Amino acid sequence: MIVLVGATGVGKTALSLRLAEHYACPIISADSRQIYREIPIGTAAPTAEEQAQVRHYFVGTKSVREDYNAGQYERDCLQLLDALWQQHDILVLTGGSMLYIDAVCHGLDDIPTVPTAVREQVRTLYKENGLEWLQQEVQRLDPAYWQIVDQRNPQRLMHCVEISLATNQPYSSFRQAKQNKRNFRIVPIGLERPREELYERINERVEQMMAAGLEEEARQVYPLRACNSLQTVGYRELFDYFDGKITKDEAIRLIKQNSRHYAKRQLTWFKADNNIVWLNATHDYDKTLDDIDTWVHPDGVL
Repeated sequence: MIVLVGATGVGKTALSLRLAEHYACPIISADSRQIYREIPIGTAAPTAEEQAQVRHYFVGTKSVREDYNAGQYERDCLQLLDALWQQHDILVLTGGSMLYIDAVCHGLDDIPTVPTAVREQVRTLYKENGLEWLQQEVQRLDPAYWQIVDQRNPQRLMHCVEISLATNQPYSSFRQAKQNKRNFRIVPIGLERPREELYERINERVEQMMAAGLEEEARQVYPLRACNSLQTVGYRELFDYFDGKITKDEAIRLIKQNSRHYAKRQLTWFKADNNIVWLNATHDYDKTLDDIDTWVHPDGVL
């Protein structure tokens, strides 16, 4: 299984399509937001044309009203893989959701159960003191996790605080304590660009999303803003605009800024995996495919 990772906006979609056509296989999405059918613009989901070009899995298959997490994704994806291996020798999994990728490649960690009293205490304190308090707690209790977590996602932050308080150990100390063996070979490939170029692409993509109707898309799901699926970049900022807290221009500026910050956290996470082979996204596709062929078929047999 070719696992193609990289920061948001780096060009994973285009390369994954070329890989899927090259190896005549489907694409398995590892994106925790593209799975929701109501928000394709803000999540840069594969277009209808791209999905007609290559079969995609885990794109637009859930509603934002449904709760879905990395554990469920691991179970569903492994079940799908068992069926796909009957038809294909090579598969492509791609996305930027770090936990989803880790869940499939390595399995999730055994995280301790949080006592109800601790969970209720943390949630009460969050309601009383707000997001800034929650952010400060994560920085204090687990500086390492703070560097890679979505720093504006209260669910992720509260989970970290709950585990840390319940165990008196940083939440990050429980992550990747063990790795589950898989019955397939993983070829991990990272796609990267010079940082300034990546950031410019991110800024341009936000403008393209706005032109494509991101504001209208966000208004349609605004009544569901409390759903965990919508606690993400692009929607939180527009919701604040709809609430009159910021201007539209400020919302767009913050979407760009928070997208760049998210890209930085993605790179921090992925760069910690020494097994990933990194490719420059600006290289010629044919050269890139030749390189990948040598990793997929180390014996030289295609």
